[in-house]
Amino acid sequence: MRRAGRRGRQVQEGSPMENGVGQEPGTPEPPTSEGSPAPRPPRARPRLVFHTQLAHGSPTGRIEGFTNVKELYAKIAEVFGISPTEILFCTLNTHKVDMQKLLGGQIGLEDFIFAHVRGETKEVEVTKTEDALGLTITDNGAGYAFIKRIKEGSIINRIQTV
Repeated sequence: MRRAGRRGRQVQEGSPMENGVGQEPGTPEPPTSEGSPAPRPPRARPRLVFHTQLAHGSPTGRIEGFTNVKELYAKIAEVFGISPTEILFCTLNTHKVDMQKLLGGQIGLEDFIFAHVRGETKEVEVTKTEDALGLTITDNGAGYAFIKRIKEGSIINRIQTV
C-alpha cells in the first residue's frame, strides 16, 4: 500500500486508478485471477449518424458506418439508389456549389452533407492561346476529377458551354 493524494487516502498498487486511469462509474470491477486483472473488452464506438441530401433536391437520408470518402459516397449512393460514381463531390451545410464548403478531412456531428451528382457529359474543344487555361481540377477523394474553379476572364471562362 502507498499514500496517494493530499487527503491521505490509501491506494493499492495496481488498482484501477493506477497511472491516472480510473474505472468508469457504474461498471463492475473486472474479475481477477491470481492477482492479475482480466483484460477489458474493447470499448464500442459510438454510432455516428449523419444527415444527407442530393444537392439538386431529395428527401433527407441518414448514413453511418463509413471511414473514408469512398465509403461515404457508397453509403450516400445506397440511400438514394444511385451509383457511387455519380457523386462528384459533397458540400457541408449548403446545397450550393460552394468550393469553400467542400467536404474535406473532417465532418462535424451537426454537419449536413449535400451530394452533388454528375450532369450531362459535355465535350468541348479548346484552343490554348494563353499560358494557362484558368481551370483548377481536383480529385474528389474517390478517384474522380471535377472542375473546382474557373478563373475570371480566362480562356475557359469565355467558353459559354463550360
